[in-house]
Formats: sequence, structure tokens, C-alpha cells
Amino acid sequence: MTSPDTQNISAVKISSFFLLTDITLTSALLSVKFFTTPRENAAAEQMATNPAKPPGQTAKMKKDESLLGKLGGTLVRKKKLKEVSDLQAEGKNTINAPLLHPGPELLPEDTLLEENSEKTILDPTSREDLNFKDLQKVLIDWINSELEEDRIIVKDLEEDLYDGQVLQKLFEKLSGHKLNVAEVTQSEIGQKQKLQTVLEAVNGVLRPLDWSMEWSVDSIHSKNLVSIVYLLLALAIYYAAPIRLPEHVSVKVIVIKKKEGILQTAHVTKQLTSTTTDMMIGRSERDAFDTLLDHAPDKLNVVKTSLITFVNKHLNKLNLEVTELESQFADGVYLVLLMGLLENYFVPLYNFYLTPESFEQKVHNVSFAFELMQDGGLQKPKARPEDVVNLNLKSTLRVLYNLFTNYKNSE
Repeated sequence: MTSPDTQNISAVKISSFFLLTDITLTSALLSVKFFTTPRENAAAEQMATNPAKPPGQTAKMKKDESLLGKLGGTLVRKKKLKEVSDLQAEGKNTINAPLLHPGPELLPEDTLLEENSEKTILDPTSREDLNFKDLQKVLIDWINSELEEDRIIVKDLEEDLYDGQVLQKLFEKLSGHKLNVAEVTQSEIGQKQKLQTVLEAVNGVLRPLDWSMEWSVDSIHSKNLVSIVYLLLALAIYYAAPIRLPEHVSVKVIVIKKKEGILQTAHVTKQLTSTTTDMMIGRSERDAFDTLLDHAPDKLNVVKTSLITFVNKHLNKLNLEVTELESQFADGVYLVLLMGLLENYFVPLYNFYLTPESFEQKVHNVSFAFELMQDGGLQKPKARPEDVVNLNLKSTLRVLYNLFTNYKNSE
């Protein structure tokens, strides 16, 4: 027969055994929670929170389970999202790697193309090229000088020229012809219609000279800087802008094509300017001096003699004499003095350099002489001041022949 003390000890051992077993089972259920279905997890929660267990222990287990559940669920979700993101990136790189030329990243809008269409964008490295920046500055200064009376100020070629408003004013000023377009257009359709009219007028002037049209309505309106610069260069060269264009300027562009749903890219170098002499070719319609120099060079001395006689008739009044046309008019001094003599007025010495030393001072003198010619009612010379300063014979002959035609009967 067992004593009461022995029975109590046995009861405690049995109770402890079942309590330990219950805790072990609960822990096991919690450990497999993340590997079962939601319904099974709910059943496990119900068993783990049996009311028969002590209240303190049950609350602690609920708290632990909640913490583990939230922590485990968050970690799993983050891990899955990262895996999906990595997989998408890897797939995208795998698809695009053989198609895209290594280089600067393309913007999403650069790749939105129709089938068999093509788009050209400027390589970012060329955008920072100092020569290209210098060319842009020269063109901007020229536009602002031409449109000063219209109170138009251009600061950025892409942002200020894409809608056709400035291009319209510039072409009208250079050509002397008014275009039939609306003055202000806010809508995209209206802007493209204005561009279409302007470019048709420009192309009509340049097409007879077989000029390469490196621009279009879409490229200008989409703010393609290379197309805008090409267009401005054509206008500046054709209308003999009084500016000195930087020589040998080129840029790299990325040509994007879409063929059979696949994007293909290539890097191409575009030459914007060459030498000053080469850029003078095709500047304007060929005239009598082109024909004279190309086909009758033996008669050139006759023309030069006639012009020398004409200028000396007037310069001799100041005890000055010319023997070499291209060299003695290159600094602009004789041109300024000649205009004063032809128009019968004295030119203040502070308006020009009497003994110019630098290239810039000589260009200033010739430019000032051109202004005096226009003030006298003559058309703006087709030659550039820089051409005269650079001893270009045809440019000098054109300027002097223009004076001879208008003042040959002056005493």
C-alpha cells in the first residue's frame, strides 16, 4: 500500500510530465506554422491556446506567436519581392544586352519608336564638348543680334527654337520675305504647322544648291539639338552671317532603329563645320565673280584694274593709294574712309581702329564699313567681314564691285 506522501510525489511527477509534454507539443506546432496551410495554422493556434493551460502561460505563448508570425511573414515577403525584382532585372539585361550599344543610358522616351522608324539623339559626351558649346554660343549671339529690333532674346537653342516662332522671325529678317503664319501658336499642331511653313521656305532657298537637309519638322519640334544646329548653320552660311564659325566641329550621335520589334543602336559621328574656305562654297548663288575666276582668270586683272582706278579716284583726296585690293582692304580702314568719301561725311576716329592690330579689331572695322554701306541705302554685303579680313579675293571684289555699281558716277 502506498503512503500519502508517495502518492503526492507521483502526482507531481505526472503533472510535470504532462505539462512538459504540452509545452513541447505547442512549440512543435509553432515551429511548423510557416510550412503549413492557413487553415492548418489556425488549428495549430487553437490547440496552442487551449483554455486548460494556465492563463499567464497562454498569454505569453500568444504574444510570442504573434511576434514570430509578423517577423516571419515580413521576412518572407521581402525575400520574395527581392527575388522577383532581381529576376526581372536579370531578364531585362539578358534581352537588351546584345541589342544596345554599350554607352550612355537611354531614356524611356528615346526607345518609344514605331516599327521601321529611326531616331537620333546627341551623345551626352558631345553635349559637353567645348567646341560644340562654342559653336552654340556663336549661333545664339548671331540670332540675338539679328532679332535685336524684335526684342527677342535666345538663351537656349533647344528650348527657344523648337516651336518655330524664333525661326520664323529669323528667316523673315534674313530673306526679307514675310511668311503667312500665325504670330502666336500654343498648341502642338499649330507649332508644327508653323515649322512646316518655315522649313518649306528654307528648303526652297537651299534645295537648288543641293544642300543636305539634316532637319525635319519632327526633329526640330522634338528639340533635337543637332538638327537645330544644322539648320542654323545652313542659314548662317547661305546668308553670309557676319560671324566666325568655329572650324572642324563634330559631334557623336546615337542612332536608334526599330526593326521587327527589336531596338538597334549605333554610334555615328556628324561633322557640323569644316574649314572656313569650304563653308564658303555654296554660301550663295554663283555670281559673275565665280564665273570670272573659274573660266576667265585672264580677265581678272582687267576687273581689278577697273576697281583700283575707282577707289583711288576717291582715296587720293586723302593722299592714300591702293595697289593690292585683297591686302590693303583687309583691315577695314580703307573701306571706312572710302564710305565717308563716297557719302561726303567725316567718320569720327573713335568709331573704328585707325591702326588695327588684332583680328577682332580688323573684323570690327570691316563690320562698321558694312553698316555705313547699309546706312547709305546699299544692300547688306553677301561677304562676311571675316572673309575680307582673311584676304579672300572674291569677297573683297564683291564688296568693292557693289560700291562701284552704286557710286561710279560720284565725283
